[in-house]
Amino acid sequence: MASRRHVFISHHHADDGHVGRLTEMLGRRGYEIRNSSIRAKPANQRRLNEGRINERTLKRLLRMKMSWASTVVVLIGKETHQRPWVNWEIEKAKELGKRIVGVYERGGTENDKPAAFEKYGDALVAWNSDKVIDAIEGKCNPFERPDGQPRKPANDQPRGSCAA
Repeated sequence: MASRRHVFISHHHADDGHVGRLTEMLGRRGYEIRNSSIRAKPANQRRLNEGRINERTLKRLLRMKMSWASTVVVLIGKETHQRPWVNWEIEKAKELGKRIVGVYERGGTENDKPAAFEKYGDALVAWNSDKVIDAIEGKCNPFERPDGQPRKPANDQPRGSCAA
């Protein structure tokens, strides 16, 4: 039987394909992700780009979707650090008391991390299903480089250790 987790995946909308690949990768390990984040259809994305959706309305929708999730996963790609909405989502996750887990996309670099993630992130892992699952579950709180090598967290939040 698959483990089911409700998560909100914060990401740059150009990386929607990676969201699907992440859920598929975890699904192959028997882990079912129910993602409450917004993946804008082209017509809705156009309305967003044109400023036709009120910012307050969008924040309310994101807050509602995030409140349903137990964990916020930040998918870290090449432009994620430049996205103001990703930083807002991370800050809101912290305010709501959500676990915040960063996952590097394949090809992501350490320079791609959003500033709010550096401040509030609970774990940061490479693209590896076992590590992502352990981080979501809170079994392990590693901070890694994109190649999976350990790195020191930027913030001073208390952390558990990973079992070998």
